[in-house]
Amino acid sequence: MTTIFRKSVLSVAGLAFAGGVFAGPIAAHANPVDAKPAAVAVQTSAPKPQGDQSHISLNGEQTANVKAIIAATKKAGLPERAAVISIATSLQESKLENLGHLGDRNDHDSLGLFQQRPSSGWGTPEQITDPEYSTTAFLKGLKQVDRWQDMPLTDAAQTVQVSAYPDAYAQWEQQATDLVGQHWNS
Repeated sequence: MTTIFRKSVLSVAGLAFAGGVFAGPIAAHANPVDAKPAAVAVQTSAPKPQGDQSHISLNGEQTANVKAIIAATKKAGLPERAAVISIATSLQESKLENLGHLGDRNDHDSLGLFQQRPSSGWGTPEQITDPEYSTTAFLKGLKQVDRWQDMPLTDAAQTVQVSAYPDAYAQWEQQATDLVGQHWNS
C-alpha cells in the first residue's frame, strides 16, 4: 500500500515539474503587447483598521504630543506600529491632550496623554504628565504583550490600558497611522 502511495506522489510531482518545464518556454514567447500588468499585493505587517473611523483636527499642542510619542517610540527602539498603537490610544484616552487633574469630571486619578493613574503604579503625577515618560510607560506595557505587533490595535491597546471601553481604540487607527506616516521621518 505504501509503495502505491509513494508512486502516486512521485507521479504528481513529476507532472508538476514537467508542466513547469514546458510552460516556461511558452510563456517566454507570449506576445508582450497583449500582456496586462499583474496586480501586486503589498503585504504590510499592520492589520487594516477595524470598524468606523473617527478623526479630529489637531492644534499645535496635540501635534507636539504626536511628535513626542513618536520620539519616545524611536528612543525605545520600537517600530512605527508601536507609535500607531500609542497615538491611537492617546487619541481615545485624551484626544492627545496632556490632561492634568480633571476634578469632578474625573472619577479616578487619571492623568496625562494616556490617562494613566498614579494609584495604579504608572508613576507620579509629574511623571505621568510628561509625554516622554507616559509614552515610555505605555510602551513598556505594550512590549509585555505577546505578539502585539500582529494583533488588532484595539486588542493591543486594551491589554495595556484595561479600559472600560475595550473596543474604543479601533476608531482612531487610521488617523494614528496617517499621523505616524506624516511625522515619523520629520
